[in-house]
Amino acid sequence: MGFSDGDEKKGAGLFKTRCAQCHTLTASEGNKVGPNLHGLFGRKSGQVAGFDYTDANKKKGVVWKEDSLFDYLENPKKFIPGTKMAFGGLKKEKDRNDLITYLRANT
Repeated sequence: MGFSDGDEKKGAGLFKTRCAQCHTLTASEGNKVGPNLHGLFGRKSGQVAGFDYTDANKKKGVVWKEDSLFDYLENPKKFIPGTKMAFGGLKKEKDRNDLITYLRANT
């Protein structure tokens, strides 16, 4: 179906429970197990300074925007075979829409 605006508040809850253990959002925070997500929208995959990406992430060359994140977050290992992101994905479209809406407003 593709991305459509979701509930930012519900997305905040999803980020806290599913993403925050590995990712940060603000420019002043560093990378964790996963890269910092500040400036995510419009950036190519594998481009955060100081983060050790796999070759698969560097070579994918996808530009992160709502629709590409919608597809990626369903199943990261399918979208980028060889990624080291240890996250099974968000199968529900509503959850992906909510999380992306939150990320768009907070990165």
